Amino acid sequence: MVLLLRNLQNVVPIRRARLRKDVETLKRILGVQRFDMGIVCVDNRKIQHINNIYRKRNMPTDVLSFPFYEDLKPGRLPCTLHRDEYNLGDIFLGVEYVMQQCQERSCDFQGTLTVIAAHGICHLLGYRHETEEEWAEMFQKENYILHEFNRLTGSHLEPLTKRCTGDRRYWKDCSEGTGLESKESKTIIPT
Repeated sequence: MVLLLRNLQNVVPIRRARLRKDVETLKRILGVQRFDMGIVCVDNRKIQHINNIYRKRNMPTDVLSFPFYEDLKPGRLPCTLHRDEYNLGDIFLGVEYVMQQCQERSCDFQGTLTVIAAHGICHLLGYRHETEEEWAEMFQKENYILHEFNRLTGSHLEPLTKRCTGDRRYWKDCSEGTGLESKESKTIIPT
């Protein structure tokens, strides 16, 4: 169905066609092509504002997800009766923040954006990482998604790799030999 992709910032150039193609591929892998989804690219000021309102964290971040189905069990697709309910929700990508992290580590922005989009989609599908058990389940799902994405596209992306509980998120340096290097450039993976 519909993938609404909006770019509400002018700080970072976005390759919208590639991002759309990558997200459509992720949706196909997950079997959620019939569901609508919104992807909104925003700058640091906007993502910080949204993060402060909804999570009480007054700082920019890489991704915020707002699921249409808030009580969805991980791994279960929504059971819908009406066309209006074929909606997964919206993902806000903090593209300025992501670009800053990529520049600090000389990493591929576009590949990183795809990994972060996959992470956001997992949140729309009920996955969380507040506990070790939840993190392990989400990591396993991201690993599967990105493995399939790599197989279909020839990419070399990996899921979030470090322990990720609560709000503790870390960016792994590409130079640490994570195996994330692509033919074109290095890809940083947020964790």
